[in-house]
Amino acid sequence: MKMKRLKTYLFALLPLAFITFSCDEEDILVQEQLDNNPLPGAETGDGGVLDLSNYISLGNSITAGFMDNALYTNGQNHSFPNLLATQFAIQGVGGGSFNQPDINSANGYSSAGPDNNPGTSDDLGRFELSLAQQRPVPTQGEFFGPYGGDKSELNNFGVPGMKITDATNPGFANPYYLRFASNPGTSTVLGDALSTSPTFFSYWLGNNDILGYAVAGGVDESSITSQPNFQSALEQSLGALVQSGAEGVVMTLPPFVLLPYFRAVKWNAITLDQATADQLNAGLGSVNQVLEGMVEANLITQADYDEREISYSAGANPILAHDTELEDLGPKFDLLLLLNRISAAQREQLRPYEQSRPLRNGELPLLTAGSLLGTEADGDNSANTPTTTIGAVIPLGYNLLNPSNSDGDGLFLNIEEFETVVEMTATYNATIAGVVAGINAQANGSITLVDVQPAFADAFGLSPALANALFDPSNGANPALAAFADAAEARADGTLGIMIEGHNLQPDFAPNGIFSTDGIHPNPRGHAIIANLIIEALNNQKGADIPMVNVTALRGILARDF
Repeated sequence: MKMKRLKTYLFALLPLAFITFSCDEEDILVQEQLDNNPLPGAETGDGGVLDLSNYISLGNSITAGFMDNALYTNGQNHSFPNLLATQFAIQGVGGGSFNQPDINSANGYSSAGPDNNPGTSDDLGRFELSLAQQRPVPTQGEFFGPYGGDKSELNNFGVPGMKITDATNPGFANPYYLRFASNPGTSTVLGDALSTSPTFFSYWLGNNDILGYAVAGGVDESSITSQPNFQSALEQSLGALVQSGAEGVVMTLPPFVLLPYFRAVKWNAITLDQATADQLNAGLGSVNQVLEGMVEANLITQADYDEREISYSAGANPILAHDTELEDLGPKFDLLLLLNRISAAQREQLRPYEQSRPLRNGELPLLTAGSLLGTEADGDNSANTPTTTIGAVIPLGYNLLNPSNSDGDGLFLNIEEFETVVEMTATYNATIAGVVAGINAQANGSITLVDVQPAFADAFGLSPALANALFDPSNGANPALAAFADAAEARADGTLGIMIEGHNLQPDFAPNGIFSTDGIHPNPRGHAIIANLIIEALNNQKGADIPMVNVTALRGILARDF
């Protein structure tokens, strides 16, 4: 099987450096930059052969500046396209103005809140890192309205949630696009971008075509864009952009399974002392006893039992999770009740364990699981009632109050789903490389391909072997993937973090990290790193001399003490 090598190395990933959060190091980094550059002179540069006078960006949430789980003004201001445009505007480089569809909100909008009604007082905004609670917490949000500026003067066409196939779809009813669409319901994102007569573009689409599947726990394969549809949409968009006379950059897709959203919560996040482990084993031993009896009665196999057995010890223990891909033992438990092998009370106690099992090494709980683990499933924190601790007593994802709404599968990626994400990401990247090469062969190298994967291999401390397996699951069968893997191997130093301006920045959402508090989107420093990857490629391939963005002069995450 193609993924055999990846399985071999799957468990070798370095743990993310989530330590006790402190803002001290971030303050030190920013102050160092101020001290080292007290009176910067006017920078100059050179655009080389590029015409950067009308730069437009086409992409999804990262392009839009979405971070901290919301689109808000400060995030937009730190989007990598806006940072790029700032460098393009330096004297001698040749860039012009760059206009974004400003959301005009300090906190932005994340979700409708508890009442599920957008535009009300409980709307949620961007996340901040609570130093007291050691986790991201939402702020008060503001539902956004139509863009009030001149739509014809826009340069940033990043739309959160947009798939590659959406860029040419006039029926694309995404509210983030509708607020600045030239003619909602008939115009397209690509058409609006082309109407500005761009001279240069950045194109970064394709992330959501597999990421949506991943962040939902891998429950809906129909949400994955097929390779033929992906290629057709890519050819249509890039072909139109190049035919307009513009040159540009196209980005590869990053290794999504490395993102903090999939790494912040470990598969064995249930930490116990011996006394608590003994109490749990005593309380849940009856579940194992029933399962053992079912093996003896040939109602389940020994392998089924081994997968479902609940056993705790001192230290780190696997999360107990609800898994709808398991056989539902409800009917067989009912049979035991009918045969008087268990009582009605015992049958009721078994209900949460009809489809439960401990997670396995290599499976990835989502960041959303972290807010549930350790809480009480019945909502009762009283010491006088039985414990219903999620992840230890009650399976993660099991709805104790409404069992029919249980969905543990949406809270973790199993091994097969992990492999699907890796394989489709590689498939898309091979497609991107092929389409860009084909267009360049006919358009005199109009597109510069920027591969972001080596930077991820560096930041996440991959070994060369793991980098090769992750970025080339074809094991050398696809030349484009083999080239990507070689480049990633060269940067895979096995050390967690990426050295930027003499500082080791971490691949997480701690104050010294490069990701925002949603665990998916980069923070301003992460956006600056992306901008610099593009600048580096243009300087190397287009004869340009564009100054780099000062990464550590920008903020990391937004934090608060309470």
